[in-house]
Amino acid sequence: MGDLPSDRVTQNRPFLISGLDFAGPISLKEGRGRGKRIVKAYIALFICMTTKAVHVELVGDLTTESFLNALKRLISRRGMVSKLYSDNATNFIGSKNELQKRLQSDHNIEWHFIPPRSPHMGGLWEANIKCVKNHLKRVIGNANLTFEELYTVLTSIEAILNSRPLCPLSNDPNDLSYLTPGPGHFLVGEPLNAPAEFDLTDVNIHRLSRWQHVERIRQHFWKRWSNEYLTTLQQRTRWITSKDKVPHVGSLVLIKETNAPPLQWKLGRITQLHPGPDKVVRVVSVKCNSSEFKRSINYLCPLPTD
Repeated sequence: MGDLPSDRVTQNRPFLISGLDFAGPISLKEGRGRGKRIVKAYIALFICMTTKAVHVELVGDLTTESFLNALKRLISRRGMVSKLYSDNATNFIGSKNELQKRLQSDHNIEWHFIPPRSPHMGGLWEANIKCVKNHLKRVIGNANLTFEELYTVLTSIEAILNSRPLCPLSNDPNDLSYLTPGPGHFLVGEPLNAPAEFDLTDVNIHRLSRWQHVERIRQHFWKRWSNEYLTTLQQRTRWITSKDKVPHVGSLVLIKETNAPPLQWKLGRITQLHPGPDKVVRVVSVKCNSSEFKRSINYLCPLPTD
């Protein structure tokens, strides 16, 4: 593999250098009530090349005008962009030409296109498009939401993606804080959280109001995505070898919880190892804010420290 681009390893403010891509189409209704026409919409995803924070916008079509409006909304909320990375879609090329005509020389956006037919060179945004698109199709299904409802779902998904823990903030055994890629730490100053809602995943959909239906979609997305993200933190080798990292006292770990509400990550510090008769550690003691208990390492995901 080649070296990372310099923009991936240079310290900058969030979204100063961003990658972008489109996903869709997604079906939505023009309004509430019966007999409303079904139209198509698309997702514009921006990702910060420095912090891996995600910004999601809902656009009406694939034209240059729709993308420029989405870019204006990004700049209005995240600040000016100096560089953009994307593929060679016609709306991106048209947007670059329009920006060169309209913007002054002091505020030009430098645009970098990856080689044609080389999506692997845009893996940073392709991976996040996959996270959004695959799970969104599964949790929404055939439900045709309105523009307002779908935009609410997308902003909730954006918060979920930006809440994932990256690494511990300190080596203090009593400190359970962690670093997140999104605006929680880099814009707000603390992790993103949300008020706990009633679990609606098992409630009959016909008994829910429109607002509860949107919340049910958010909870389904959280459950699917958090389980998939936790598995990426547990890299297992074959049983005949033992190359996995041995857990050690003081490590900050994510604890798998099947009924965790959205945006609530349960973390703890390993306080004691319990090796088996073969001297292999499979059970450890974990200390959280309020209690200390034993857990199998199969339900613990150590955060990377190197």
